[in-house]
Amino acid sequence: MRTWPRVSAVLLALAAWVIAPAVAPAGAQEIPVDVELVLAVDVSASIDGGEVNLQRVGYVQALTDPGVINAMLSGPLGRVAVTYVEWSVTQRITVGWTVIASAADAAAFAVAVDANPIPKGGLTSITGALDFTAALFDANGIEGTRHVIDLSADGRDSRGLEEEVSAARDRALAKGITINGLVINPQQEQTEVEGVKYDLDGYFREVVIGGPGAFTVVTESPADFPRAVINKLVLEIASRDVFRPAGNM
Repeated sequence: MRTWPRVSAVLLALAAWVIAPAVAPAGAQEIPVDVELVLAVDVSASIDGGEVNLQRVGYVQALTDPGVINAMLSGPLGRVAVTYVEWSVTQRITVGWTVIASAADAAAFAVAVDANPIPKGGLTSITGALDFTAALFDANGIEGTRHVIDLSADGRDSRGLEEEVSAARDRALAKGITINGLVINPQQEQTEVEGVKYDLDGYFREVVIGGPGAFTVVTESPADFPRAVINKLVLEIASRDVFRPAGNM
């Protein structure tokens, strides 16, 4: 059951006004922010309705958490830019680029995320998700000190080609983007191939994440998800000197 209350039409209209796309007109100066962050959320068919809903609720709650808001507003410029993408074999921008410079901005972004219907997922294409989200930093009217993709998944790429996933990662890294991972219930993905045991956390560290201070956060249970999302967002948004070395948390 959703734990985030539905909002009135008036509040939704206000949210739509507050989160109008943060794209500068042609020839205008780009908006400087401390970080540009893509929240790339797995809604593939391998994630059941409860997990999809859990992610939505977790992000909505995290975006209005005092610790996350403090991180957003505490950088040198005092503002960040965020966009929310849901992906499976295809990708959808659920809420476009939004500059968050106040608690009210964060709340409006959270309302907009929650107001959108959850799409029906297909296969899991991490390759497609990385290529799609990496392109979102181009010509978006924003100039971030850092570019970060926060990608969640509960399984590996459905095509099973690790070299394609790592190639997509490398294309993003070549553009100066950092990729962090949110691993959902990795114990469900432990398999054994030719006597070698693979797990989703290790897969993420091997072929998905990368860039300065890249890391994964692992959620072991549904109850752990909100805490994991809050901690992850604080680390991603905070200044680079608080980032942990690449690896899992």
